[in-house]
Amino acid sequence: MSSLQSHPKGAADSAVRRLGLGAAVAALLVFTLFPVYWMVSTAFDPKALTRGSDLLPSGVTFDHFQLVFERGNFGTYLLNSVIVGGATILAAALLSLFAAIAVARFRFRFRTSVLIMILIVQMVPLEALVIPLFIQMRDYDMLNSLLGLSVVYIALSLPFAIWTLRGFVATVPKEVEEAAYIDGASWPRMFWSVLLPLVAPGLVATSIFAFITAWNEFVFAYTFMKGSDKYTAAVGIYQFFGENSTAWGPVMASSMLVTVPVMIFFVVVHRKLGSGLAAGAVKG
Repeated sequence: MSSLQSHPKGAADSAVRRLGLGAAVAALLVFTLFPVYWMVSTAFDPKALTRGSDLLPSGVTFDHFQLVFERGNFGTYLLNSVIVGGATILAAALLSLFAAIAVARFRFRFRTSVLIMILIVQMVPLEALVIPLFIQMRDYDMLNSLLGLSVVYIALSLPFAIWTLRGFVATVPKEVEEAAYIDGASWPRMFWSVLLPLVAPGLVATSIFAFITAWNEFVFAYTFMKGSDKYTAAVGIYQFFGENSTAWGPVMASSMLVTVPVMIFFVVVHRKLGSGLAAGAVKG
């Protein structure tokens, strides 16, 4: 008799828990996705400037996107971002991989000091690096240059990439490499056929973070670039902010052009990114 009475109570408690969990997930989704909805809806709203707090747009228009490309020169800015981001990914991936192999596989003097310096560099706020890097780029005559900006982003991406890839390289058993040597493989063949496939998930993870760093960064791109034709997309959005007013339609349209491709890319590769970060933290 008591079991019959306790069963409805347990079922009610379970239903309440599920209802509470569903409400919490719904609230989290609304909190997370509402800014994206507001950006997209405002980008297509013909009355974006006077929209106020209306949740629904007054209509649909593509005029803001036309203005962004025709008068805002946003196609050039997107191309600059693609060039800088691509260069950052390639160089950061290659350099960090070889550096990670060096600190994970070889024992040399000051090895621990190098690892400590990598951690310290990650702790320094980026704003504190603007002036010294600006002076350095000026001395090397690399201001207002996509190459110079790429070098800065590569330097900013390397500490995290090296530290993450070091964990991947350390998890690869040395016996696997030794077996390849015994079978007659040279070091380049062992690296290409054995080591690289095993650390590829970590390489993908670090490349994604390097790309996001280069794609979204604003302070260095705005400080180092003198000509507007060298601006990246993140800086290109800033031109629609006026001293006394802001063109919210073009701002949201350009923000959508910058944000949505990254979001789609992140959704596609998020599983590999999560597994990559977890695997890289297994062994130090």
